[in-house]
Amino acid sequence: MDAADKIKHAVDDATGKVKEGLGKATDDHSMQAEGERDQTKADLGRAKDNVKDAFTDK
Repeated sequence: MDAADKIKHAVDDATGKVKEGLGKATDDHSMQAEGERDQTKADLGRAKDNVKDAFTDK
């Protein structure tokens, strides 16, 4: 996994946490769900990169 991917996943995760928190604070279920989706996207991206790294020669 290269640095750009790590940064992108971290940004997606942080953005998701902010959106989820904002959604909870304002009782906006759509915003909360969008935040949860962004966090899941970041988690899946990290998992994909970990699998890719496991199958590449080091």
